[in-house]
Amino acid sequence: MIDRNELKSLVKLLDDPDQEVFEHIKNKLVSFGPEIITYLEDVWQQSLDVILQERIENIVHKIQFDEVKRELELWILGGAFDLLSGVITINKYQYPDLDEQRIHNQIEDIKRDAWLQLGYDMSPLEKVKVLNHVFFHIHGFSGNTVNHQDPQNSYINLVLESKKGNQISLAIIYSLIAQKLDIPIYGVNLPQHFILAYVDENEAILPGFEAINGVIFYINPFNKGFIFGRKDVDFFLKQLKIEQRDEYYQPCANVEIVKRVLRNLISAYNKLGYLDKVEELEELLQVLESH
Repeated sequence: MIDRNELKSLVKLLDDPDQEVFEHIKNKLVSFGPEIITYLEDVWQQSLDVILQERIENIVHKIQFDEVKRELELWILGGAFDLLSGVITINKYQYPDLDEQRIHNQIEDIKRDAWLQLGYDMSPLEKVKVLNHVFFHIHGFSGNTVNHQDPQNSYINLVLESKKGNQISLAIIYSLIAQKLDIPIYGVNLPQHFILAYVDENEAILPGFEAINGVIFYINPFNKGFIFGRKDVDFFLKQLKIEQRDEYYQPCANVEIVKRVLRNLISAYNKLGYLDKVEELEELLQVLESH
């Protein structure tokens, strides 16, 4: 339980010109965690002191950043089974007041529209055609080819609003919807690209497609759900002069997907010169890589 009097006393000392004193107070306030944010924001609104406001902003940001870090650690320790949960945690880095329920509702809406058009005895190809129709035509999702490097392409809340994203954000939303419908579509961590694999050990191989380890074909959500085979992945890697590895053909773990989202954000903010964000996102990446 936080002592309100202690909190008030510490906040009153926030404009102390001595940097050492300020650092001590800052660390103490940060240790109180998210429940003091509302109080700090009230103080910020009532103050006309620019230095005090700036210091409060820094403290609030630090508390929120530590919370994202803690949530990410808990997500990994819990087995990282829920991809959406991991992606939302990364979103909270930039949007701490994120409406999580809205994201769930938006995905559920797309899922319902696809469910209404799916038939019980459809083939994998037919199911993907339905998903493509609902996702790209009815809901209007597309790859952001104009501002591909924009960090906004990596935040799922913004992609669900704008209907534009990069390879990985579109693939995440598409695969989440598919999995909610019991359609076995999973992310594949391809170099310089991110695609999806339709995995079904029991399904007959399609003409012209070579199924290995249960992958019967691939889907490119950045290109309106274009369907292709293993030989196309071979050709893509050959063009990049990259050696073939099993991991480039098989579904990857949720942790790898979230790492890829973070690396995209690091690259985007680096290009924009936001080095403080780059440093913090690298710290979050380190959390994932250390487990």
